[in-house]
Amino acid sequence: MDHITGADRNQLQFISLEQMVSEDSWARVIDLFVDILPMKKLGFKNTGTGKEGRPSYNPSMLLKLYLYGYKHAIRSSRKLAHCCTINVELWWLLHGLKPSFRAIAYFRKENAQAFKATFRMFVLMLKELELIQGETIAIDSFKIFAQNNLKNNFNQKKIDRHIEYIDSKVEEYEAQLNESDAEERNVLLKKKIAEKLSSRKKYEQLAEKLKQSGEKQISLIDPDARNLLSFKNISGVGYNIQAAADAKYKLLVHNHIGESTDKREPARTALSVQSLLGLTHLKTLSDAYHRRPTIHV
Repeated sequence: MDHITGADRNQLQFISLEQMVSEDSWARVIDLFVDILPMKKLGFKNTGTGKEGRPSYNPSMLLKLYLYGYKHAIRSSRKLAHCCTINVELWWLLHGLKPSFRAIAYFRKENAQAFKATFRMFVLMLKELELIQGETIAIDSFKIFAQNNLKNNFNQKKIDRHIEYIDSKVEEYEAQLNESDAEERNVLLKKKIAEKLSSRKKYEQLAEKLKQSGEKQISLIDPDARNLLSFKNISGVGYNIQAAADAKYKLLVHNHIGESTDKREPARTALSVQSLLGLTHLKTLSDAYHRRPTIHV
């Protein structure tokens, strides 16, 4: 008995993408949802068309790609770009478009606030469909690490410590410069002093930026990341995510990046949910204090 064999690769075939995507595919849900969104009102850039210059991708197409990647846990811009070339559902969803990973990455970077507005509109749509009740909201936090480390995270105390160290090294080099008569050594010392003063200026600018931000910490990479104390007193730079879910179908209704600790964050989250859903009152479940569930009315 012969084995099961596939089709001849060299055989010309007619393919219908519409028939290759199942009727209950999430790609169809995403396509329908994004098509009804007011992209310009939500704040997405390049929603209009220009008469000159290279045409840009329709932001609705890239949003569909991101939502599809979110649903299937594909976060990397490079992986999303690769999926556009091999994934039949994305062929159908994007009408055959294959954006580069740079176009995908810049779309995410330039439309951060628009993404948040889209999520809020989705939550309101779920409320209209009665999938969100808004009577009881569960609130909790979780920590995720950023593409960062402690060397790139600073507070005022750490900045002052670096400046103090630089000043001590400059004094040391200047003292050696006054005592040295060797020309080559003096040139080297002057170079070291110039490098230290340049580094000091960078820390001064960082201190000013921290002061203007009104925050207690600042990160050079992933600016929203904070120095967090995680399990067993292990410190790391990341995000303290505050999330709220409706009790009816356990659907997520709100999330934001909180401070390094959960102090006051449950109240902030509850007020945000109340404002978003237009509620006069709600119950919240949280374990922020004493590590046991409590109910606040």
